[in-house]
Amino acid sequence: MLSLHSNDLSNVDLHMHTTVSDGTDTPEELLEKIRKTGLKMFSVTDHDAIKGSLAVLQMLREDDPAFITGVEFSCKDEDGKYHILGYDYQPDADAIHDLVETGHQYRMNKVRGRLECLAREYNIVFPQEEIDQLLAMDNPGKPHIGNLMVKCGYAATKDEAIEKYVNQIHYRSQYLRPEEAIQGILTSSGIPVLAHPVFGSGREMIRGEEMEKRLQKLISFGLKGVEAYYSKFTVDMQEEMLGLAAKYDLLITAGSDYHGRNKTVKMGETGFLH
Repeated sequence: MLSLHSNDLSNVDLHMHTTVSDGTDTPEELLEKIRKTGLKMFSVTDHDAIKGSLAVLQMLREDDPAFITGVEFSCKDEDGKYHILGYDYQPDADAIHDLVETGHQYRMNKVRGRLECLAREYNIVFPQEEIDQLLAMDNPGKPHIGNLMVKCGYAATKDEAIEKYVNQIHYRSQYLRPEEAIQGILTSSGIPVLAHPVFGSGREMIRGEEMEKRLQKLISFGLKGVEAYYSKFTVDMQEEMLGLAAKYDLLITAGSDYHGRNKTVKMGETGFLH
């Protein structure tokens, strides 16, 4: 069985999403696609949710690729936003379930806040039946609101809805702090990893001294790794993160951030050079 500590990251994808968060493949559909890709190790990392990862865990066959439990927590502190990946945690650990429940409640509050702002600032109002269906989802987010805006005639495409409206509204949001996520993952015998480290909030890019300071802080909380190979990284971004990982003795992971039809990135598209 391969482990997260393996140095060979070819044919590995440890960052994928299902319909449990903002992907378009159900856990069952994603697993069926994985079986056809040739990947030898994978993880499901839904936002603030482990339901999809645990579903895949229960469906695995002996001949399936190696699987690592995963999750991606949305975090924020005084220095900005972070996405903290949690791997190989104990599925029944109280700490991971508590984190998921808190992250889920923050996410649902965010959705309600976005709907209120869209109504107040743009007079974009949805039928109550559509709102009820949205709020009944496991972890609705921007893509779900964007798709609903298209369905109700407020935008031509999901991307237009998000860029022109959803990303323009401002409201007070709640987030897990990075130390909360990292400690919760560690308490669950898991491995905390910083997702796509270069990319912060929106179009923000974090490089050089600022990146190193962030890493130092997160390492002091217990961070164990960085996603040095990522679908949207350039070669110099990879090299910077590989250098920092070597300097601070951090684990290295590779992830595509696959979302099915909600993004153009494909499974296994991690930027790793074979």
